Parts: sequence; C-alpha cells; structure tokens
Amino acid sequence: MPGAVFSYLCGAVITDNTQIITHKLNDMETIRQKQVGELLRRFLGMTLTEEGSLIYGRDKLVTVTGVKMSPDLLIAKVYISVYGTENKQEVILELEEHYPRIRQALGSKVGKNMRRVPHLEFFLDDTIDEMYRVDALLNRVHEEDENMKK
Repeated sequence: MPGAVFSYLCGAVITDNTQIITHKLNDMETIRQKQVGELLRRFLGMTLTEEGSLIYGRDKLVTVTGVKMSPDLLIAKVYISVYGTENKQEVILELEEHYPRIRQALGSKVGKNMRRVPHLEFFLDDTIDEMYRVDALLNRVHEEDENMKK
C-alpha cells in the first residue's frame, strides 16, 4: 500500500475513487509554538511600553493581545489592540515603519531564550471594539423592550 504512505507524508487523503483531498496539517498549535508565542507576547509588551512613546506617541495605549507562531517558529503574527485614537491602522503602520528598532529591542530581551528572533507581522485585534459594539446593541434592545412594556 505505497499510496497510503505517500498520502500520509504529503498530507493528503486518497479516497476509493482516487480523488485527492488535502487537509491542513497545522490546524493546532504545538506546545512549543504556544510557549514561544507567550514569551514573545510578554517581551513585546515590555518593549512597546519602553519604546512606544517614541514610535506612536504618548496619547495612544497599545496592547499586545496575542502572538501566533508559525510551525517553524520563524514568523510571529502579533495581534495589537489600540486605544485612544480613531485611526488604529496608523499605529500598525508606525510599528511596521519602526520594525528594525522593535526587532532589535526584542532581540536583546529574548536573546537568552531563543536562537533567532522571528519575523514579526502586526495585525489589528478589534475584538474588544466588537464586544463594546455588541454590548451597546444589546443595551439598546433591552431599553426598547422596557419602553414597549410601558
């Protein structure tokens, strides 16, 4: 059954009618990916606390909400939550503009724990904004229900 071995190694499933159905091999994070992601989240938070006022100013509050690592630990997707400004994408662009400075500061912090500092990709995490929006909608519906009862 050499086809079964091939399909196992390639990440594909060969069915009875020989259709190839591919599936994602890396749907779940490994323990190491989670550990490295959490380490980077903590150190990036510290780095942005120290360097942030020079990068995006003192009037904005930027929080690292999560870091997802690639399976080879060379790419880190950094999710950022921004408060204190309406133009949140501008903060992401400023972080990308100061990427070498952030990566160097992060490298000096995680140098004892990691061999290589991964490539950082910044993404806006708007889950808290969505939570407030849904909460406001639910409060409005509740108020309308109260007014209908009267």
